[in-house]
Amino acid sequence: MAWKNVNQRSLADSMIIDHDALKELDDVHEFIDWHRIESLLQGIHASNRGEKAWSPLLMFKALLLQSWYRLSDPALEKQLARDLLFRRFVGLDIAESVPDHSSFWRFRQTLQRLSLMDKLLNEINQQLSDQGAFIKSGGVSIVDASVIEAKQCRPNKDKDGQSTQDPEANWNVKAGSDGKRKSTYGYKAHMSVDEDGLIKATDFTAGNVHDSNCFTDLLDGDESAVYADSAYGSEGHDKWLKQNKIENRIIRRAYRNKPLTNQDKQFNRLHSGTRSTVERVFGVLNLHYGMAKARYMGLARNRTRFELMCVAHNIKRGLSIRQANCA
Repeated sequence: MAWKNVNQRSLADSMIIDHDALKELDDVHEFIDWHRIESLLQGIHASNRGEKAWSPLLMFKALLLQSWYRLSDPALEKQLARDLLFRRFVGLDIAESVPDHSSFWRFRQTLQRLSLMDKLLNEINQQLSDQGAFIKSGGVSIVDASVIEAKQCRPNKDKDGQSTQDPEANWNVKAGSDGKRKSTYGYKAHMSVDEDGLIKATDFTAGNVHDSNCFTDLLDGDESAVYADSAYGSEGHDKWLKQNKIENRIIRRAYRNKPLTNQDKQFNRLHSGTRSTVERVFGVLNLHYGMAKARYMGLARNRTRFELMCVAHNIKRGLSIRQANCA
């Protein structure tokens, strides 16, 4: 099913009063080549259960709205039913019915089962690169990780005596800025970004996986430089970066009986500003996308949710970069 042309209006749509508020997402719609997205989704059959088969592109765009507006599946269904802006973006006439919340759940599961999220992020990044908003290769990568609290993090028991704690999450323990150890039961989101805050690659693990374990998986190997905090420093990573002729800008740390030299301190001051770019991206995802708290039980479901956030973030961020360049 091809993307519906919003200029081809039904009789019911023609009776709606034209207002700028209904066009707030038109820039987003025009920014992305949705036919290319649709081609990646063409193998999805939206339903084999007898109910109405919704367009995979419509469902994907609905999940983008879910990320941008921090909606649960039932809230997304309600918003599509009553919000003309949402209907316009996904291509639903005012008289058409909307997918129920269980359809969104199954569609997300299908994206996960078919391993489509990496392909979708790469496609969006390729489109950004085509428009000059993203350096696909040879640029800078900035790596970091952030802890996500599990939906069920307390070891309570249900009426049958079974633990309600998410079994696929785990404890993350780290020292806070006050020196005290902070424990969080949950997951860990890993990512690399470029200097403009566009997400290049992601990973998602249980909370007890050390940040550095995902370091090389987040890199292309053809970067000009890599930035990361001191948790990623190791002889192995230093050697890998040297072998790939990548400039090593991992923040240096002190060890017992081996304090930082003045040169180390100067190095850290010089590169900490660029490294903080990835922290700002995590801040945006936590504040505006609700990343800090898991919505589902299980690693795979929360991974897909995180990956959808990253795609949604790059679309909005890429559009902002293009608009700034054209100003």
